[in-house]
Amino acid sequence: MKILVTGARGFVGRNLCAQLNNIRTGKAKGYRDLVIDTVYEYDIDSKPEKLDVYCSDCDFVFNLAGVNRPKDPGEFMEGNFGFASLLLETLKKHGNICPVMISSSIQATLAGRFGDSEYGRSKQAGEELMFAYGEETGAKVLVYRFPNLFGKWCRPNYNSVVATFCSNIANDLPVQVNDRSTRLELLYIDDLVDEMIAALRGEEHHCEFSGVETMMNPSGHYCAVPITHKVTLGEVVDLLELFKAQPKTLVLPSIAPGSFAKKLYSTYLSYLPVDKVAFPLKMNTDNRGSFTELLRTFNHGQVSVNVSKPGITKGQHWHNTKWEFFIVVSGHGLIQERKIGTDEVIEFEVSGEKIEAVHMLPGYTHNIINLSDTTDLVTVMWANETFDTEKPDTYFEQVV
Repeated sequence: MKILVTGARGFVGRNLCAQLNNIRTGKAKGYRDLVIDTVYEYDIDSKPEKLDVYCSDCDFVFNLAGVNRPKDPGEFMEGNFGFASLLLETLKKHGNICPVMISSSIQATLAGRFGDSEYGRSKQAGEELMFAYGEETGAKVLVYRFPNLFGKWCRPNYNSVVATFCSNIANDLPVQVNDRSTRLELLYIDDLVDEMIAALRGEEHHCEFSGVETMMNPSGHYCAVPITHKVTLGEVVDLLELFKAQPKTLVLPSIAPGSFAKKLYSTYLSYLPVDKVAFPLKMNTDNRGSFTELLRTFNHGQVSVNVSKPGITKGQHWHNTKWEFFIVVSGHGLIQERKIGTDEVIEFEVSGEKIEAVHMLPGYTHNIINLSDTTDLVTVMWANETFDTEKPDTYFEQVV
């Protein structure tokens, strides 16, 4: 399959072309049924004759080209309707009736606050042109009305509030929120790209519109990405402030699979300046070695790393409710545990040569001994709760 992407260097185009090329080169797994031979990338500064060549040879078109922040409102119609006209005429010239997808906007509904949108009118004109082309030629046309987009490589201070807020907060610049309750419908770039690849397979999702509301409908006139997120500006800012504080608090907020928080966190990190990519951790050191907290979570405890010098024993305490995993990743050690009130000691010889996780059981006093005379013992430790200085749930008692 040969694919033409117009607007290839824009936000959506860059992300789509990157994944199409991952599939083409075999880097992306799970797409064995999709064979991509060529990705033709066309953008505003491409030579016009290239469009002619690409339109004569392609098997699918993603028309992502458009204008959304012109100096003159008249450029909306020229950039959005005008280029679409040129593209379709070029396809017709070559008798190429391959499927064509066009990137439109929710503003093309001309509903609600978009009633006077010149941008919306130009996008609607492009839609009508596309539908008429489909009727005339029999070509399959896919018209997508995208809401607000976000994700990596989106240009800040342009037309994405999420990109601007991510960039500003990552770079310690202020953000202006006039109304925290303002609601946004947001579409994540990876979800959009997944839908574009589904469209390549003929598995696009269809919809109709009621005002600005997308109503999924298998026989709908329009197409839509089935996954969007409706959030308030206040929620966006609050999450971004949590992400920004993470290097100091070590707290990772809940980032469940498919959640808006997970997608926003990935977006935020893509705007980090170089001097924030790495950050120091507090090492608690003494003559026995060191103990360093790595990550804390709201609901899933914390992760730390413990370094014990040769011959050193650490631990010698027990917990009522807290429990842990000890995972030795380097060195050679012995873990001992004894149930409180009994004399029986259970032992686990552990090594970085054979990595395994050992439960530190509630109600069992436990320790970890570095058996080496020369090498540090490095242990990754997970606890089911974050350490609370007011209620540490930790009681000294030697194992043997």
